[in-house]
Amino acid sequence: MLTSARNTLYGTVDSVITGAVQSEVVLSIGSEQIVATLTNESVKRLEITIGSSAYALIKSSSIILAKSKPLRISARNVLRAVVTEVIPGAVNAEIKMSIGNSTLTAIITNDSCTELMIKKDDEIYAIFKASSVIIGML
Repeated sequence: MLTSARNTLYGTVDSVITGAVQSEVVLSIGSEQIVATLTNESVKRLEITIGSSAYALIKSSSIILAKSKPLRISARNVLRAVVTEVIPGAVNAEIKMSIGNSTLTAIITNDSCTELMIKKDDEIYAIFKASSVIIGML
């Protein structure tokens, strides 16, 4: 399967919490966890169960970066990463990060990259909402 999403992270389903309309699915990616919200219909159709192998798709433009861990935010996903590459463009910069054995890419404005002084080997936090995650099953 080919997608336009820059980030595909593979892991194992840790938990599924079913609500009235939506479910929360937690996927373990190495030592980190990714939280996704899906409709109950999607959970049933994909046959998502604890222990299943799955992957998370996250668009690079959905990721917000912070140099220090935010204290209180509504986004469910705050992943600690290390910057492996900064590629400035005409308007935006591409920030590549490692999270354990996985690579995560974010697209932010050049101004934000400059203001945050993001450089290779920086510890950084990748932040994104659970509703920005698409889950696929292996």
